[in-house]
Amino acid sequence: MSTPPLISAAELHALLAQPQAPVLVDCSFALTDPQAGALQYAQAHIPGAHYLHLEADLSGPKTDAQGRFAGRHPLPDPHQLTQCLRGLGLHRQQRLVAYDRQGGLFAARLWWLARWLGHAPVQVLDGGFEAWVAAGGTVQAGQEPQPQTGDFEASASLQATLSATELLATLDTQTLLDARAPERFSGQVEPLDPQAGHIPGALNHFYQHNLGADGHFLSPAELRQRFSAVLGQRDPAAVVHQCGSGVSACHNLLAMAHAGLPAGPLYPGSWSEWCSDPSRPVARS
Repeated sequence: MSTPPLISAAELHALLAQPQAPVLVDCSFALTDPQAGALQYAQAHIPGAHYLHLEADLSGPKTDAQGRFAGRHPLPDPHQLTQCLRGLGLHRQQRLVAYDRQGGLFAARLWWLARWLGHAPVQVLDGGFEAWVAAGGTVQAGQEPQPQTGDFEASASLQATLSATELLATLDTQTLLDARAPERFSGQVEPLDPQAGHIPGALNHFYQHNLGADGHFLSPAELRQRFSAVLGQRDPAAVVHQCGSGVSACHNLLAMAHAGLPAGPLYPGSWSEWCSDPSRPVARS
């Protein structure tokens, strides 16, 4: 039986009471203050949770082996990420649960990365830390004891990727879905990258539109309706997902999985890598 991509606070509470509890990871982060998430974790986190930092743990170097800029949050080295997850005590087939305080934005990154390494039993806490507290869950401060090393091994990937070179070569035939805010997609503003705009031909589905007013993901039916409104008759399995740096695109992929829609590849470098090369085309609207 496949693992649902989302887990409720009540379901997590029950699992944490079992002998084989899931490995729990706090992924809270702020793009404008890279230390904020770690400080929030130290002040209060779900008991037993460990902390992983977006830039230190869940991303790789910003330049590749040839010295080219690879985006603001390139994928981490798979061997290093495997070792990191082992260090959290993760075993083969053990459930991994990620949460944050940002509507699942950074937890979705870990969800996607774990599946990229072939780990299927991974979930995101729906509603995040706030949902846990609202459900009466306890919290604790400080750091957790270092667990015994797990035996997790990477296996056949469950998520596909597409490089900038591959995307450029097939741009005329690809459907891209950009997860950034509409004003960034259109090129009206660009607070993070040196050039405004979007990859030509891309469609826009802001990742925050996956959430309701309560911070929880919308129902599968509502999400299918929203993605259908953007994609029309296009095959969801063929859609290339991107955003600013390959993070919020994972939120769209998580939402599509929750909606029961097939997942297309991720362009990890996303807009930050794409717009760094002046030879690549740019669109504004």
